[in-house]
Amino acid sequence: QLQLVESGGALVQSGGSLRLSCSASGFTLDYYGIGWFRQAPGKEREALLCVSSSGGSTNYLDAVKGRFTISADNAKNTVDLQMTSLRPEDTAMYYCAADAQGCPTKVDGYRPTDYSHSYDYWGQGTLVTVSS
Repeated sequence: QLQLVESGGALVQSGGSLRLSCSASGFTLDYYGIGWFRQAPGKEREALLCVSSSGGSTNYLDAVKGRFTISADNAKNTVDLQMTSLRPEDTAMYYCAADAQGCPTKVDGYRPTDYSHSYDYWGQGTLVTVSS
């Protein structure tokens, strides 16, 4: 059974850091593009970053550029999202997802909310709350 499980969500103060982890079972992550998404209450799910099987990454949301990084540990079959300089507006449920076709190409004119449909498998999410 293919499964993704996120962990690491927590309550953190503004300006703080947090590291989320996405762990896979039933399949090997390095054959997929693995993306991190988030969804705040009342908002659409938006793509943040994706790491490909070659190790390259794609950023889909300017608001996290320079603050969030994605990394894969193939030996552990995990993909982490390192978040720094957190802001209250980063409060959301964070999800990881696997795309059998690799990371979606970032397309001019696409919104970060336009990439969810590309992914095949999803985790249940982990909650990040940033207090001001």
